[in-house]
Amino acid sequence: MKATPEHHQRMAKMTFASVYPHYVTKIERKGRTKEELHRVIYWLTGFDHDELKRLIDEHATFDTFFGKAALNPNAHLITGVICGYRIEEIENPLTRKVRYLDKLVDELAKGKKMEKILRSV
Repeated sequence: MKATPEHHQRMAKMTFASVYPHYVTKIERKGRTKEELHRVIYWLTGFDHDELKRLIDEHATFDTFFGKAALNPNAHLITGVICGYRIEEIENPLTRKVRYLDKLVDELAKGKKMEKILRSV
């Protein structure tokens, strides 16, 4: 699937706060915890609990959210298909980062072991 410029703009303007509750619901429905979700988010972005809460309270857009993140150097190891898009083929850097997060949340919900999710080498 090829993403359009409009799709990329929509992703940039979407707030993390609007998506976060969906992440929580998805993983908790599958028996995972919010703490595990935060661990995954920390691994990808470097945000601790307080920073994450602040960004949610500020209704930070994904553009702002990932603009402030210190992306994990192993994030490029996140590959595969999520939401119909092959992550490694996404050209827009911000959209790729959002899909990295989506993929990690999906793996957490599917019961993957944390070492695998966090791309421990």
